[in-house]
Amino acid sequence: MSSSRWKELSRYSACDIADALLKLKVRGAGFLADISPMPRTTSRPNLELTKTLAPASTFLMLPKPSDSFPNPADISSKVPASNVEVGTPYADYTEKDTIVVISQPSGQKCAVVGGIMATRMKVLGAQGIIVDGRVRDLGALGGLGLPVWSKGTSIIGAGAESRLHARNVPVQVGDVVVEPGDIVMTDHEENGVVVVPRGRVEEVLGLLPKLVEADEKVVRDVEAGVSVREAFGRHRN
Repeated sequence: MSSSRWKELSRYSACDIADALLKLKVRGAGFLADISPMPRTTSRPNLELTKTLAPASTFLMLPKPSDSFPNPADISSKVPASNVEVGTPYADYTEKDTIVVISQPSGQKCAVVGGIMATRMKVLGAQGIIVDGRVRDLGALGGLGLPVWSKGTSIIGAGAESRLHARNVPVQVGDVVVEPGDIVMTDHEENGVVVVPRGRVEEVLGLLPKLVEADEKVVRDVEAGVSVREAFGRHRN
């Protein structure tokens, strides 16, 4: 794959890409389920409804105890070795021109991204932020002009329950394993995030024109009064 070939995915929607990944039997069809754009705020201009496409960089967070949250979840034995300096804020490791994917331990009440960390990531050139967990400081995030997607929100800072453990390691988001360098698309119009394994980009690009053309033919037939079953039989077999 050429260094910029993945950019051709931008011609398609997240739905189109997920259809191709499903056809290729990629686990979870690349869909990061239950990850949504952060809530808009009335005092901030909405981000333009658009797509963002970039390679992934990743951060893996682990639980830690605090006085307010003294009983952290157990840590799996399958966690990779740490590869970060203790005490370094994760945002300082941000890689330019990537979409940052952050894995937060499930069930936590704190946010792992707030206004300060997101600002640092933007300054260092992040193209977007995806949090498998919670974010806070919505007013500040809304003013950054940076796509931020998450599973939820909080008013509690990350230090209450979580700590950085590793960067640029595989992270699991639902059914999908995101690896550094995988191609991530956030699609505001379709309200979804899809991840294409970096080794499958050529296969996906090879399938997409045929799949999109077939769907367009199905739509034309249905608009002309053909049943969905018949239209599928004509064009999707």
